[in-house]
Amino acid sequence: MAASPDGEPAPERPLHLDAAREEVLEHAARIVAAAWRSFDRFRPEEPPLDERVRRLLAEALPESATPVHEVLDDAARILDGSIAQARPRYFAFIGSSGLEIGTVGDLLAHTYDVNLAVDARAATQVERQAVRWVAELVGFPAGAGAFTSGGTVSNVTGLAAARERALPGSRHEGLAGRPVAVYCSTEVHYSVTRAVELLGIGSDRLRAIDTDGLRRMRADALDEAIAADRAAGVVPIAVVATGGTTLTGAVDPIGAIADVCARHGVWLHVDGAYGLPAAAVASRRAMFEGLERADSCSIDAHKWLYLPKACGVVLVRDADALTAAFAHEQGYLPHQRHELHAVDITLEYSRPFRALKLWLAFRVHGAAAFKAAIERNLAEADLLYRRAQAAEDFEVMEAPPQLSVVPIRHVPPGVRDPDAHNRALAEQIQADGRVYLASALIDGEVWLRPCFVNFRTTEEDVLAILEVARELGAQLARPGSAA
Repeated sequence: MAASPDGEPAPERPLHLDAAREEVLEHAARIVAAAWRSFDRFRPEEPPLDERVRRLLAEALPESATPVHEVLDDAARILDGSIAQARPRYFAFIGSSGLEIGTVGDLLAHTYDVNLAVDARAATQVERQAVRWVAELVGFPAGAGAFTSGGTVSNVTGLAAARERALPGSRHEGLAGRPVAVYCSTEVHYSVTRAVELLGIGSDRLRAIDTDGLRRMRADALDEAIAADRAAGVVPIAVVATGGTTLTGAVDPIGAIADVCARHGVWLHVDGAYGLPAAAVASRRAMFEGLERADSCSIDAHKWLYLPKACGVVLVRDADALTAAFAHEQGYLPHQRHELHAVDITLEYSRPFRALKLWLAFRVHGAAAFKAAIERNLAEADLLYRRAQAAEDFEVMEAPPQLSVVPIRHVPPGVRDPDAHNRALAEQIQADGRVYLASALIDGEVWLRPCFVNFRTTEEDVLAILEVARELGAQLARPGSAA
């Protein structure tokens, strides 16, 4: 123990580790390396929680210390017993795949614990550069943007700017009972519903516009709805076009919707949390025609840009729109150099350095590698669709997948209730653990809903979906089965 200036032994500093920091870091690095190796191939099952983990989870608040190496090993046990979206056969929902350089970026960012609420010098400049890179990747002319915790905060941010544009001063006065509306398709993500509720617009004021045969918002129906509302004295706040719906991967006709918005003078926000990275690739670029005319858009880099959570991005065409919605002056946040702080354009105050992992990933891999990975996922979705379409015991949607969501149904001969069968099959697949996917309700029918957004997934992994579903489905379809 070191001596104090008066010669007495100096007390141990609080919250010190019981091992050298370098040893702890090496131990953690070994755990990370083992996890990365395990993600290279699918896991044949999801292991049950072992007895030690069960005991740990039943413990009360610890008053005394436990050796750090033991605690790290316990953390590894817990993580290994968790559902990891980074595994190549995780196809449920729209997951993240934990790009390795992103993991390293998070470690570095959290080590320095930079806060991007106010000016953080180099880190602030890196975030601005990363915003520009994302905008360039998808072809959006961003005047400003910021990294967020994900699509929900990004959508709230874009709609807050739209609300202030439509009703200047509403951030201070509230809506004061004025009738307003936000427009979206019937397939919109629930984060948009949450956004209008949080912004005081109200989910009852969210106009769900009918979709066409490809489950895309009908621009003609949107035009009629806005015209009818204007005639009734309703103020349109914004239109939300979806660049890749969560349910089926449908992409709204952004160009036609932009025409309607321009005609009525309404803000256009594109919720591209899942699908917007596909605007960067040649095979899907035309599907996002008109994106450059939007006022704002959102992207979750922790989805189809493969980074670890959380890493959302919101982009706006006009930087002043964000400052109008968020900027303020407080004594504890003076604008000493007459420059904006990040909190002047964002919802969050304490913001970690999320941009670093994307900045590192683009530098380490290059944009071309991301585009190639996205095209590969699109090819995997097409492969599953074609194989399921050709199989007698599977059904697919009438149209091929627009992006990488591929709803399929197992319908072997003799199944009396396909909905009950596929609901039970999804549960059986999750219990089995060789692949992981979930069911979804589409037009009142139960479908299996794989989604491909993992750079590790191979064709072998794709075909395993049909193999496992067929095997487990055949067991459920035997005489005496509830299905």
